[in-house]
Amino acid sequence: MTPASIRPMVAADLPIVARLLHELAEKYIVPEFVPTARISFLSKNDEGAIAQFVADGFCYHVAEIDGEIVGFVGVRDNRHLYHLFVAALYHRRGIARQLWDVASLECRARGHTGAFTVNSSNNAVAVYERLGFRRTAPVQNSGGVLFNPMASSADA
Repeated sequence: MTPASIRPMVAADLPIVARLLHELAEKYIVPEFVPTARISFLSKNDEGAIAQFVADGFCYHVAEIDGEIVGFVGVRDNRHLYHLFVAALYHRRGIARQLWDVASLECRARGHTGAFTVNSSNNAVAVYERLGFRRTAPVQNSGGVLFNPMASSADA
């Protein structure tokens, strides 16, 4: 198995990242949402939205294997894990860990010293727990979008 290489996302990666997010959200996140929430979630996380996140200062990295983008991570405000997606074919290979390690180290290098937060889909709670996050509240429902508020310890 070829290890993933992690690098900063560039503008040319946006269509691939958006397609990967859409594909994985359709499979793992939005099926449990009400129809209007599905549409809202997908539109708030499409290519244009991700481009706007980057313009707003979110920091993104991609994971590549043999030149193919197989995952990505995005962090908001140097402390909130906003996106972490890995192609289904590459699940359980440590790529999410690699992406998170690079992103969190970069945040720390920029001065972040506290806990990190994430709003996890129901399907990803176990992944985030393996990355050191713990639930901080029960599952939330925001207009039909379900998520689990989670935080890491300050030293994780």
